[in-house]
Amino acid sequence: MSIACMLVPVMAQAELTVIYDSGNTQPIAPFLEVFESADETPQQSPIPTKPQLGAADPETWLPIQSPGLTPGPVQARSHDRPFARPFFLIGSDTRSRQWLQDYRDQLKEIGAVGMLVQADSLDDLRAIVELADGLSILPASASDIAKALGVSHYPVLITAHGIEQ
Repeated sequence: MSIACMLVPVMAQAELTVIYDSGNTQPIAPFLEVFESADETPQQSPIPTKPQLGAADPETWLPIQSPGLTPGPVQARSHDRPFARPFFLIGSDTRSRQWLQDYRDQLKEIGAVGMLVQADSLDDLRAIVELADGLSILPASASDIAKALGVSHYPVLITAHGIEQ
């Protein structure tokens, strides 16, 4: 028992193993400044710096592109792939915006989740968020999904029963 108690501190001093390092590692100090005590005088930086938020920064998502997908008409058809939840693919183009506005309530009723497959600017992202009005929409390339389903145009709704526009 005493030998086991002596080994625990040795085992607790194991070396740190880095699993992934993107090369863009940022110091945590700027994020901890909010925890400084009130009686300390905060040091003013001569040049204000914007903390890099990585994946949480919408600008890093742009542009969103899905090679092989373009705005256009989609022929309704059935398929044999059982999806647990309906989802839709849209872009930030005029056709997609109008489609989202026209079908938003129906998409909410069926619990559909959207994928924004094309956007060039923050204004595009903001416009889609506003039109979505509470629908979940994730920015992502959908080239692989579209290829697997034989879809080449958006906006498109994919359900457990079929593909339609």
